[in-house]
Formats: sequence, C-alpha cells, structure tokens
Amino acid sequence: MKIAVVAANGAAGQHIVEEAVNRGHEVTAFVRSENKSKAQNVVVKDLYEITSDDLKGFDVVVDAFGNFNMDQLDQHSTSLIHLADQLSHAQARLLVVGGAGSLYTDKSEELQVKDEAAFPDIFRPLAQAMSDALDLLRKRTDVKWTYLSPAEDFDAEGPRTGSYVLAGEVREFNSKGKSYISYADYAIAMNDLAEKANHIHERVSVYTA
Repeated sequence: MKIAVVAANGAAGQHIVEEAVNRGHEVTAFVRSENKSKAQNVVVKDLYEITSDDLKGFDVVVDAFGNFNMDQLDQHSTSLIHLADQLSHAQARLLVVGGAGSLYTDKSEELQVKDEAAFPDIFRPLAQAMSDALDLLRKRTDVKWTYLSPAEDFDAEGPRTGSYVLAGEVREFNSKGKSYISYADYAIAMNDLAEKANHIHERVSVYTA
C-alpha cells in the first residue's frame, strides 16, 4: 500500500510509520522540518499547506497531528478539517490518531471520560478540543474517515506486545482494571485498520487486554 503519515515526526507518527515500513508498505512522511521517522519518502510541508494534489495516489492518509499548546488547541479542529477538505470525494481513506477523553464511560453514551470528576483538570481543555474535532469529523460523509481512540493510559514508552483489543465508543478496561495501550501496539491497530479498510465513518478504540 501507499501510505501518507501527516505529522510523522510526532511520537505516534513515528511508531505508525515504523510499523507500516516493517510491513512492506511504501510510506511518505509529511513533516514541517527534518524527518525523524523511518519513512522511505519525505515531504517537508506545513500541514495547512498540504493540497489535494499532494495526497493523490495514496491508499491511506494517517493524520497524526497533535498540539498541546493551550493557545493553539483549536488547531485540532482546523487541521483535521483542512485534511478532510483535501480528501473530499477522494479514494484515499483518512485515519485519525484520536484521543481517549471523548470515549464514553458506559453504554448509555451520556458521559465522556473527559467529563468525569477524576479526569485531570490539566488535560481537560485538550480533551475537549479533540472531542470538538471528532464532532466535526462525524459530519463528513464526503471523506472515508476512521477515528482511532487510544486507551486512557497511552504509553509512549510501553512495549510492543503484538496484541490489542479493538473496541467501540466506550472506554474498556483489561483484566487488571486498566485502560492501557502502548504507542507501539496502537500503531499495530492503526496499520491493521489501514489494511482491512473497514470501520468507515466510525470512531473505534483500542486497548491492551
């Protein structure tokens, strides 16, 4: 497959690129500066300058954008909508690295994780910004999108176990009562979604059993 990873220099982006390359896919990293990923091809370009022509020929475009600057949290929405606009009515699918805060706490789907009293206040604005972006994406029927939320504990340094559980809109816990996934195992799930081409127009989640 031909896969583009936008914001490939980030921690999630680098893991997704490495997993894809190891599977034999041809990967192009879209980065703003010197490439840090293991992609075979590199395009140095600001996300907001990426055009539909730049994304032609790809089977999948992975949006790994993240911004933790409190003054720029709106970019989670503006960047995602920009990429969606460039992929409007295109054959390429858009896979989005999402957040856990917008997952629901139970099957009633009334309360999101970010709204729980125990949710850290310092992360609440970021979680809200990512939730807002997901709400906008849900309205897009002109783009073949899939949004993948990690477990609540998204561990950049965690091991690659090679296994995961794919779930839906509700936060799930493993046998130890943990909502956990490593970046490496998340990258496996993301690449599986890329290869299987399922869950179009859906938000799914992933955790380690």
